[in-house]
Amino acid sequence: MASISLRGIVKRYGSGPKATAVIHGLDAEIGEGEFVVIVGPSGCGKSTLLRMVAGLEEVTDGQIVFRTAAGERVVNDVEPAARDIAMVFQNYALYPHMSVYDNMAYGLKIAKVPKDEIRQRVEKAARILELGGLLERRPRQLSGGQRQRVAMGRAIVRQPQVFLFDEPLSNLDAKLRAQTRLEIQKLHAELGVTSLFVTHDQVEAMTLAQRMIVMNGGRMEQFGTPEAVYARPATTFVASFIGSPPMNLLTGRLGPRATFVTDAGVRLALPGAAPVAGEGERILGVRPEHLGVAHGEPAAGEARWTLKVEVVEMLGAERLVHGRLGDVDGAAAPASVVQATAPGSLFTVRLDASEHSPRAGEVLPLRVLAERLHWFDPSSQRRLDD
Repeated sequence: MASISLRGIVKRYGSGPKATAVIHGLDAEIGEGEFVVIVGPSGCGKSTLLRMVAGLEEVTDGQIVFRTAAGERVVNDVEPAARDIAMVFQNYALYPHMSVYDNMAYGLKIAKVPKDEIRQRVEKAARILELGGLLERRPRQLSGGQRQRVAMGRAIVRQPQVFLFDEPLSNLDAKLRAQTRLEIQKLHAELGVTSLFVTHDQVEAMTLAQRMIVMNGGRMEQFGTPEAVYARPATTFVASFIGSPPMNLLTGRLGPRATFVTDAGVRLALPGAAPVAGEGERILGVRPEHLGVAHGEPAAGEARWTLKVEVVEMLGAERLVHGRLGDVDGAAAPASVVQATAPGSLFTVRLDASEHSPRAGEVLPLRVLAERLHWFDPSSQRRLDD
């Protein structure tokens, strides 16, 4: 196995003043045996980065370094075939006239591996991927999920130092994607090979990754475990991209007496010990699942907001409630309570289906805790309380 260092990676297309940069000085350390997911929206540079690791794209600046027991080597100018990697693409790339066995064995035959060893490797990969009864079939006789497993089997038999996955599940339906995610997790647990996995699907990223690189516009916004990225997003982009539904983000001004006034003019009371310093322009974030329906009197350190419900989406075990936040009514309520007296910013709350289902027009009281709030700088879009 190998560990991978990405040192100041830059990718530009063209030259001179008309050059277009698509990767801007990316640095990352991927440990031996680690499963790292590169996630981001279309056009953010994630597949380009993977292709540079594979040797299918040239590196404009910076170094890609593979470290193994034999030592460290810069692979920028090393041909793909000499990098000891195996890549799985989204389109399977199987030979239609060959059997499953021959598709998996083809690369080994080209490398002149002995026939007995080829058979051993293919049969072992077939056992891991539950393809034992399909080795004589042609690709057209297989389902999409089975074809993707054959493509993974072809990579496994290579016994590479690094696995590279370029959106391998994007052509599968939702049920097959979930099933194949489990198979990839089991595969990594058994083989322990260093893996880079590219996807635009945050569910794939959160469920597969040991650590994840969140990319936006050719830059790495955050690199960390799924838990850390979800709990402490480094930027407003990460906050809105990771999580479904996305985090509610409100721009406004933090004022005196623990009050936040949104750009829409809605004044919100803040819970005690909210982790912010000083007054000024802020972006306030709170995840829909971190707001609860308020019952009884407010507890110490708790604020009350209210939401005038506009739309309710039923999603089986949960409901998404969309509406408008209310304004503080200091004359009618304590400072810790928000009354729905004026239209505000569109807001989403996720509730368990066991809760009372509100109707459009209903005013829903919400409990807000300080530890559930996130604060960002509106200029840099970066987290403030780190």
